[in-house]
Parts: sequence; structure tokens; C-alpha cells
Amino acid sequence: MASKKPTFVSMDLGTANTLVYIAGQGIVYNEPSIVAYRIKENRIVAVGEEAYKMIGKGNKTIRVVRPMVDGVITDIRATEAQLRYIFTKLRITKQLRHSIMLLACPSVITELEKTALKKIAVNLGADQVFVEEEVKMAALGGGVNIYAPTGNLIVDMGGGTTDIAVLASGDIVLSKSIKVAGNYLNDECQKFIRSQYGLEVGSKTAESIKVNVGSLSKYPDERRMKVYGRDVVSGLPREIEITPEEVREVLKVPVSRIIDLTVQVLEDTPPELAGDIFRNGITICGGGALIRGIDKYFADTLQLPTKVGEQPLLAVINGTKKFESEIWEIIKAQRAHEDIMSR
Repeated sequence: MASKKPTFVSMDLGTANTLVYIAGQGIVYNEPSIVAYRIKENRIVAVGEEAYKMIGKGNKTIRVVRPMVDGVITDIRATEAQLRYIFTKLRITKQLRHSIMLLACPSVITELEKTALKKIAVNLGADQVFVEEEVKMAALGGGVNIYAPTGNLIVDMGGGTTDIAVLASGDIVLSKSIKVAGNYLNDECQKFIRSQYGLEVGSKTAESIKVNVGSLSKYPDERRMKVYGRDVVSGLPREIEITPEEVREVLKVPVSRIIDLTVQVLEDTPPELAGDIFRNGITICGGGALIRGIDKYFADTLQLPTKVGEQPLLAVINGTKKFESEIWEIIKAQRAHEDIMSR
């Protein structure tokens, strides 16, 4: 009797969001990468969306933690606790036994962190664990044929880092990373409102500004946005109105840094692949791809065709789905090699 095929599980361990995919079931989890602890007992009280609601509204008994900051695992125990909590909540701990797990991670994580993540996955029940770079999975999920012997340039703007990579023939040729991404843009909005209006706003409000009125070029039906916060001088609650034009000027500075890094990657790209990129252009994925006019801004600045990838927020997890067949091929080859060696 043929043994049952193990379950394929993949995870996008992002700074902003954690996503889980299970073969045959689809994406079963997509929530913020946040954990809330009760300090006294060091016990998790909320994860994901529930914990996100507690940001800036906690009290002395509760601590809100981001297990990953700027693409780096800052708290390995919180990461493991978060994943255990997710799988228990989804009631899929049994399916994880003897599973094949694929983890998509930022390119800046160290070998030590990769080993720690693999250990967590094994502790959760996985038999075999594979780790792939998010930017490669984002390209695959964003609709790029990474297996063709032709060069493609991907800009993956996540929550903590922006990864820029040239891919060809199924792998990364070269990549660079910068800690200028979604969270950094939020911080810049916060700083601007404080310096310009003397108003202190929280990170969630700053994110709301970026999402609702953030852009890099004019767009139809532009409207001012009301913002509430605490007056820096009086300490009292106050309301202001900001314009899309103001936010546009704030966002252009950090996005220009991403463009500068893209130029560095292009300068290091082998000539043949550079020719391909001139024809194929740039694909932008991740949450940053949703900023209005970002593709036009890249295209105008770099004089290269630029498009937003398919379902940019889900590009990484969609890429892991497409990569599943590749994982089975790797396992098949491993088993064939083991058979030969055992003879």
C-alpha cells in the first residue's frame, strides 16, 4: 500500500503580515504579524488582527510585540509562540505532523535565523523544511516566469524591507535589500505631521494616511483627509486636515532611495541580463506596490517599463503555491539519491 502523501504547508513570514497556505485548502491565515502578551504570566492573549487592535491602546499589563522588525527576527520565542497559536486556532496541528513545509523569508535573515526557523517548523511537526527568499517567491506569485533563461527585475516592497533582485533561469542572480518599506513610510508620515502641524499621531493613523491618500502622482478625486491626534504643546486632542499633495512629497523621498538602490542593482547586472530587463521591465510586488502611481514614478525616473505584479499583497504566498511542484521534484531527487547510496 502506497504511503499517504505528506501535507504541503507554506508560510510567508512577513514583517507586516503572516500568511499560511495549505495544499488543497488554499490560504487559511492572513493577519498582521503581531503578538500581545500579558506581562505578569508571560502568556499570549492575542495574535494577528486582535493584537493589532491593541497597538497604542494597551495598558501596563499587556505588551504588544512584533516578532519580526525590518525583516529581522527580533524575538524567536515570540515567533514560535505566534505560529503555535495560529495553528492551534486553525485546528490544523494534526495536519502539520510529517508535513513538508516551505518558509518564505526576507533576504536579510541570517543563516542562524534560518536554522532557528527550521527548528521551529520541525517542532511544529514538519518532516522536511525548505527556506526560500521572499523576493523569489514574490516574482513567481506576481506573474513572472522566473524559470525562463531571461532576466527579470523584481522590487518587493514589504513591511520591513524592500528587496530588489534580478532573476533568471529559476534563481536569484543578484539582490540588494534596504530597510525602507511600508513601516518606514508610516514613520515618515508620523514625523511630517509632528514637525508640520505639531500633532502626535499613532502608527496606525500614519498607515491609514499612507493607504487612503498616499500617492506618487496626481490621481482623480483627490481629497483632503481629517487626522486626529494629540497636540505636542497643549497635550490635548486636536484635528487637522492634510492634502494628498503633502503626503506625496513625504513619500517621494524614501521611494527615491529605493530607486537609487534599483540603479545600483542595474549597474551590477551582467550586460545580457540588462538587455532583457530593458525589454521585460520592472515588476513591483508587496504592499508598497499599492501606492497610487508607483509604477508610473519608477517608469518615468528609470525610463524602463514598470508594472505592478498580480495580487501584490499575496504575491509571496501565491509564489509558494506555484513552487510546490518544484519542492516535490527536489524531494523525489533526494529520495532517488538516497536509494542509490543505500545500495
